[in-house]
Formats: sequence, structure tokens, C-alpha cells
Amino acid sequence: MKTFDPLGAFRTLTDHQVGFVVIGGLAATIYGSPTVTNDADICYDRESANLERLAQALGAMHASLRGAPAGARFLVDAKTLRKGLNFTFSTDFGALDCLGLPAGVNGYSELIRNSEDHKMDGFSVKVCSLEDLMVMKSAAGRPKDRIELEILAAVVEERSRRS
Repeated sequence: MKTFDPLGAFRTLTDHQVGFVVIGGLAATIYGSPTVTNDADICYDRESANLERLAQALGAMHASLRGAPAGARFLVDAKTLRKGLNFTFSTDFGALDCLGLPAGVNGYSELIRNSEDHKMDGFSVKVCSLEDLMVMKSAAGRPKDRIELEILAAVVEERSRRS
């Protein structure tokens, strides 16, 4: 198992000028959730040039399809990314989930409009809005997402008290 280093993954994506928005558990952590996650989730722009850059970044991270049978052939290139939608990878920086269409939203174009810039170790990444994160968690509907929704509601309440 590779050491979980989401900053390394985000830096590689940023260095390759990939259009992406941080979503999932790390976005929740950025907003103040104490929940621990062991993967990085992003929503990526599905525009052709961005798929090329994403494929190059994934190559630089030595990405392989997580959970695939041993010996299964999977080529990480723009053509494959174009044919698919949501991918779970193992990388040099740990687990990276690349979602083209997260539950509850219309993808990158919707998320980028409401995203916020967050500085991380000398570079900046786009993070989905707290509201969009809650919509995605609600739409996913898994038990862990329902628990996280309660935590995020408390984060929203705390933020409104401070303003």
C-alpha cells in the first residue's frame, strides 16, 4: 500500500494543468470535518485537452486501476478516460478517485462555478463548495455519507454563528 499523500497527487495534477475540483472526504476535512479519509476524490473536466493532461498526470503518478484483477490490462490514456466516467486508481500518492459525474451534480462545470480556492503547501486547488459537497453526500446516500452530512450540517451551523 502506497503512503497516502493527497498533496503530492494535487501538485502533480496542478503541475500538469489538469482542470479538477477536490470533492469527497478531503473537501469535508478542508471545511472542518474531523472524519478521516484514505483516498482523494476529484471531479475532472471532461474536455478533450484536459483528458490528455489528466492522462499525462496519471502516468506521472504511475496510476493503475484499483481493484482490478491481477494482470488485467488497463491503458490510462485520454481515449480510455473519454470512454469511461468514474475511475478509482492506485497511484504513487495512494488512492485517487477521478469522477466525471459525481452523484447529485452535473459534473465539473457545475462544481467549478461554486468552488473555492484553497492554498495548499505553496499552490492552490479548487475545492467544491460546502453546499455542493452536501448535495453530493446526500445523493450518494451511503451510511457513511449520511453520517458525514450530519457533521457538515454542524460545520454550517458553526460557520453561521461566527459570521
